[in-house]
Amino acid sequence: MTGVLTETGLFVGGGGAGYAVAQDLALKYGNRHGLVAGATGTGKTVTLQILAEGFSAAGVPVFMADVKGDLGGIAMPGSALGKLHEPFLKRAQTIGFDLTYRAYPVTFWDMFGQQGHPVRTTISDMGPLLLARLLDLSEAQEGVLNIAFHLADAEGLALLDLEDLRAMLVYVGEQADALSLRYGNISSRSVGAIQRQLLVLENQGAAHFFGEPALDLADMMTCAPDGRGQINILAADKLMSSPRLYATFLLWLLSELFEELPEVGDPDKPRFVFFFDEAHLLFDDAPKALIDKVEQVARLIRSKGVGVYFITQNPADVPEAILGQLGNRVQHALRAFTAKDQKDLRRAAENYRPNPRFETETAIKEVGTGEAVTSFLQPKGVPGVVERTLVRPPQSRLGPITAEERRAVLMASPFGGKYDTPLDRESASEILAARAQKAAEDAAAADHAAQAPEARAKLEFTRARRFTPIKPTPAPRKTTARRSSRSDSIAEVFGKSLARQLATKAGQQIVRGLLGSLFKAR
Repeated sequence: MTGVLTETGLFVGGGGAGYAVAQDLALKYGNRHGLVAGATGTGKTVTLQILAEGFSAAGVPVFMADVKGDLGGIAMPGSALGKLHEPFLKRAQTIGFDLTYRAYPVTFWDMFGQQGHPVRTTISDMGPLLLARLLDLSEAQEGVLNIAFHLADAEGLALLDLEDLRAMLVYVGEQADALSLRYGNISSRSVGAIQRQLLVLENQGAAHFFGEPALDLADMMTCAPDGRGQINILAADKLMSSPRLYATFLLWLLSELFEELPEVGDPDKPRFVFFFDEAHLLFDDAPKALIDKVEQVARLIRSKGVGVYFITQNPADVPEAILGQLGNRVQHALRAFTAKDQKDLRRAAENYRPNPRFETETAIKEVGTGEAVTSFLQPKGVPGVVERTLVRPPQSRLGPITAEERRAVLMASPFGGKYDTPLDRESASEILAARAQKAAEDAAAADHAAQAPEARAKLEFTRARRFTPIKPTPAPRKTTARRSSRSDSIAEVFGKSLARQLATKAGQQIVRGLLGSLFKAR
């Protein structure tokens, strides 16, 4: 009987008449990436579960997203009392598999911190490219976002959470005139559009994702005391209501693995395996720059010892440039009801190395639930001939776990004390707020200093008026007609009288009469 591991790798399945004798995924080529595809209800979840079990048994840590909430059972052993025991036992006997039920080491994670340890990253770690994708920004808006990131780096402002980014954008908007000379036009409309998108993102729950303590990837790449690799399960059932956030988070995680892990060449087994469920969400309406980045990561991360496996309904969901790098493939049934479905089916069949015993296209249509068309890399990295395969049953429980069982797993986890309590250290929002307050205080002090001399002069004037005794003003003398002095001569009195008479109208007539008579006499 065959166990989970064989001499060459992971035992995936086999079969009887018309099926492959055994199909193994070689550990040496586990970092050459892979694809698990098939219509809904054809057995992709079981395949995902048995691959995770196999890698864990080989001492390889695994990350997987639980989109439907039914992968938590990996933490519990299967049961001979379950309704699936009889069909599982029958299949195990058919393919020569030793069915022994056992649990696997699991750590639960949750971006919202409800069904697992919180998963956080900082705005700086996310970077402007992925954040622009997450916010669905235009080219001009992405340019403003890049300026904000560059300025934050230049001034030593840590961007940790959404509040930091908001504060930084306000700062960029206020300094737009000065910054435009160096970085180009900064439109207030672009800044406002980014702020609105941040509000939408916050309403989707992203505020829980951005902050500290940030996830340390080393905590995901650990092994249990018995040597089995840790299986990290991200609760994504609620996260799927925000598909862009889900896809961006997984791409960020993949990018972080690429940037942090050292080169290891071609190891005997992968250092880490990453399962990307509902992979089409990553590529739907994605800009070319993002597709190029995914292709680059998928092409180069192999040398870091990381295997990436895309799980999706149709291989056509994955761009050709990336699909060509997926050497290990498990293709469950595809339904061809429409002309487009038939075209996709033909394209899927063309991606396999033909088997002279059957038509690949026909086999993809005919395989039932729990069956698949498989092709794994052979020695020297040569694609294996396509085979029809009965997928082995899982050793762990198939289906979800109870809330009590999940709490027990979380209580036993060593990471609760590290991630469950958020941190709030000084960052861009606090620093910019302190700068603004200091600037306001300095402006008030300068204004006070400018007004001080005038204020002191007014104060001194007021004090002078209040405390200086006021001298009494002498009463005005009564003016009376000066009496003629007795010593005045008669001539003086006559002269003054004559002058008064001349000032009158009658006097003026007398003068004119006298002067006229004098001129006539001459």
